[in-house]
Amino acid sequence: MKAIGISGSPRRHGNTETLLDAFLEGVASEEADVSKVVLRELEFSSCKGCNACHKTGVCVLKDELTPLFDEILDADILALASPIYSMGVTAELKAFIDRGQVYWARKFILKDLYFDYHHIKRHKGFFISTAGQNWDHVFDGAYPVITAFFNDTGFEYQDNIIANNMDEYKGIKGHPTALEDAKERGRKVVGELERI
Repeated sequence: MKAIGISGSPRRHGNTETLLDAFLEGVASEEADVSKVVLRELEFSSCKGCNACHKTGVCVLKDELTPLFDEILDADILALASPIYSMGVTAELKAFIDRGQVYWARKFILKDLYFDYHHIKRHKGFFISTAGQNWDHVFDGAYPVITAFFNDTGFEYQDNIIANNMDEYKGIKGHPTALEDAKERGRKVVGELERI
């Protein structure tokens, strides 16, 4: 079983990446293969909006995201991680998601990419996020973007692993349950997929 965690935070080892690490630690404890990608360390361009992929099914941009997308389609568990910036995901994660337009084009325009029910049930997607504010709705702006990416790449949007009120907790390590909950969720999803 293979899991990939993608950190869209511009800050290394901050609250969101730490929460992602806890989730991946839980997955790894069940003997799954785990890898983590930090988008800020990759050289890549944003989508150019050229729509070439609508005709060819291939992105014209060739950079460090190109092999990553192949790895994602080969993964069983995908975790997209981003802190909340201005009520949405970071620029890094959004640029990555926009580059996934090629999969939307293949599914809905060219119709040469199809994920059946059984495939989707065996591929689990998680959104991992933290926010400084203690508002119930602080994550709401991120969900549609995450949903779109999981839909285009054949993952069931399994769950959100989120922790708000970071300002009051003075960071994720001050939260009483978030890190252990993330580890447990990682352990649990491997068992769920093994049963499938």
